[in-house]
Amino acid sequence: MATLSLNDVTLSYDGAGPVISGLSLKIGSGEFVTVLGPSGSGKTSVLKLAAGFVAPSGGEVLLDGEKVRGPGVERAVVFQDDALFPWLSAIENVEFALKLRGEPRRNRLPEAARVLGRLGLGGFESRKIWELSGGQRQRVGLARALVAEPRFLLMDEPFGALDALTRARMHEVVLGVWARLKPGILFITHDVEEALLLGTRLVVLGAHPGRVIRDIPVSFGRNLAEGETLRSIRTTPRFTELREEILDLVFQPRAAA
Repeated sequence: MATLSLNDVTLSYDGAGPVISGLSLKIGSGEFVTVLGPSGSGKTSVLKLAAGFVAPSGGEVLLDGEKVRGPGVERAVVFQDDALFPWLSAIENVEFALKLRGEPRRNRLPEAARVLGRLGLGGFESRKIWELSGGQRQRVGLARALVAEPRFLLMDEPFGALDALTRARMHEVVLGVWARLKPGILFITHDVEEALLLGTRLVVLGAHPGRVIRDIPVSFGRNLAEGETLRSIRTTPRFTELREEILDLVFQPRAAA
């Protein structure tokens, strides 16, 4: 099983106090780890460390036991702003990831079209990015991440800018991808219900500096992927109990101090 590990990591920017201190987090293939915390808890910094965008000031980040020294194709990133090239079409954006790997064009286009089709964008391949809705753009971003078949998918509040209905649909899309392909997913969010609904584990960070204060196994994402309705999940006593427990953790003084 592939593993991505942050071991006793500390991160400081420009000589200031640590943003993250003594944080340890391990993600295995097939896990869906959601990360939640108050402002100042270093949620996005955790993702940057996992992606190799920044190096830790202390501790280490490991991929299958090897030190992470920068970004790599085995770790794909999906951002909140879709980070797509607006002058390119949907399929050209997706094939760009394969171009970076040196794949010949004759292979890139069919593979990009296949992934777009799986994400419900068949027939939209030639649309420019500015011609697509917010949810469609996020699907293109997800397709670009998935086309290189990464072992880990790192998502930084990817649905935060979407309306509630589109976000619910994107939850179904990403859970379907996860259930089918079994990548390890690190999903940063500020939404408690989203964190509960998607994850197999929910990690709560405390702030100033960021560190793990709870790591909670959950099963709602698996249940949703297997066909249980969102409404029935939200009305279970366990869901309500965990939601209130996590809200208390996020807003209690020790989580923000």
